[in-house]
Amino acid sequence: MERFWKYKLDHVIFWIATIGFHMFTRLHFVNKVGFGHFLGEIVLRNALLAFIIYLNLFVLIPKFAQPKRWFAYVAFLILDFAVYVFAKNAHDVYLYGYVLGDPEKQFFFYNTFYNLSIAFFYMAFAVALQLSREWYEQREHIRKIEIEKLNTELDYLKAQINPHFLFNSINTIYFQIDKQNAKARETLSSFSEMLRYQLYECNGHDVDIEKEISYLKNYVDLQRHRKDDNYKIIFEHEDVKGFRIAPLLLIPFVENAFKHVSHFPNGNEINIRLQRENGSFLMTVKNTCDTASLKSSSGSGIGLKNASRRLELLYPSRHNLTIKNEDKAFEVSLELKLN
Repeated sequence: MERFWKYKLDHVIFWIATIGFHMFTRLHFVNKVGFGHFLGEIVLRNALLAFIIYLNLFVLIPKFAQPKRWFAYVAFLILDFAVYVFAKNAHDVYLYGYVLGDPEKQFFFYNTFYNLSIAFFYMAFAVALQLSREWYEQREHIRKIEIEKLNTELDYLKAQINPHFLFNSINTIYFQIDKQNAKARETLSSFSEMLRYQLYECNGHDVDIEKEISYLKNYVDLQRHRKDDNYKIIFEHEDVKGFRIAPLLLIPFVENAFKHVSHFPNGNEINIRLQRENGSFLMTVKNTCDTASLKSSSGSGIGLKNASRRLELLYPSRHNLTIKNEDKAFEVSLELKLN
């Protein structure tokens, strides 16, 4: 079925049936007025139908079939029908009135109702086919999302360990560390908070942005302890609050920066900036990098691809992800449109 829609076989079958039926009903023209007039009737009628149908499907509906633009859509649709009726009426006057010699059909509006009904019938049928196609594609999209969610949940369950055992072990290690070693205790505490967030806070569809930022802060603080003075790490997130976001959505971009940051004798930098502006959440992560080393890394890009795919599933048409890999600099910019 997917190939049926992919190769637009619905359009092919529609036009074969439409043109075939029209040719069958006009075969008597061949004997009466010749093959040329017969062919002209077939080509003109179906070319006009194709014009008004595809104008409606690909121009009028996408641009004007919206809650605040229904009046404009109806007006343009009426004009669309009028184009077909006017052109077909003119051809009918010529073909039936003068070529076939029927004086009654020389009146310009004689076939108006018939031509309008033909245009309306085929337009309605074409729109119904298009709606069926979109319904099928949406159903397949939802099905794929559900499958990916199930796979993600299965992977999560497989990887999950007993949280009580985990935190009891961390507490044991925490109290075994000498009190004078405050840095080690602080690091372990940050690590514990990160695990707690992953195990207990990330089970829903979304979380408060403040909690997500706290998780990022703990991660960045842990990384600070691993880096020496040759690394400048900046994390700015003032006044980012008051909305919810999918859990663990931002961490892949931060992890990628620390994974691929350069190791030059000096001048290594990671800059993370979060802000809320004009109804959107903006995130920019920039790090210095050794371009040659980044390209040779066999695993580079996997985390970003997974994050990009997750954004497509969770925020379709509501996000903009830009990745720039320049000389000695790698930058990821993410914009989420907030409800």
